[in-house]
Amino acid sequence: MAAAKKKGATGAGASGGAKGSGKQAAAEMSRPVASNRRARHDYEILDTVECGMVLQGSEVKSLRAGRIALQDSYARIIDGEMWLFGVHVPPYAQANGFGAHDPDRKRKLMLHRRQIDEWMGRSQQQSLTMVPLSIYFKEGRAKVEMALARGRRQYDKRHAIATRDAGREAAREARAASKGGSFR
Repeated sequence: MAAAKKKGATGAGASGGAKGSGKQAAAEMSRPVASNRRARHDYEILDTVECGMVLQGSEVKSLRAGRIALQDSYARIIDGEMWLFGVHVPPYAQANGFGAHDPDRKRKLMLHRRQIDEWMGRSQQQSLTMVPLSIYFKEGRAKVEMALARGRRQYDKRHAIATRDAGREAAREARAASKGGSFR
């Protein structure tokens, strides 16, 4: 009887449980599940916000396994709610029948009303796009980093690449000078 009471004390409600403790939980919180590197190249990021995402059980399992594609994904505001389109989450291998989900369905994003209204106004006035930058887990919940962005033209992309390369070269030269030797 005493062993049963002891076992109940170390359950999910007690402190020291496996969830939320240790290095593994901290690493999971900071590690992005997927990132949309192409969005940073194709768009000029003006504003970002973190949103929650409404998922089914098997979708969460697929996300934890790192199986997601963010290419060509975008968000729209429909009837005062923000929806994410074009995200492909393949079905979880062990979920079949009742637990399976549609891999390309639209997913609802959770934001405050004033944030949705602000982004809707800005996107309509300035012809801006809402794109996901990354998907990650924070305190056990799936989060999406959304960006309000303006599309870049081809010459803008080349200019951004040249500026980035010049910055890298300057940092490399500064490091080499601080070490005392020359880089070349």
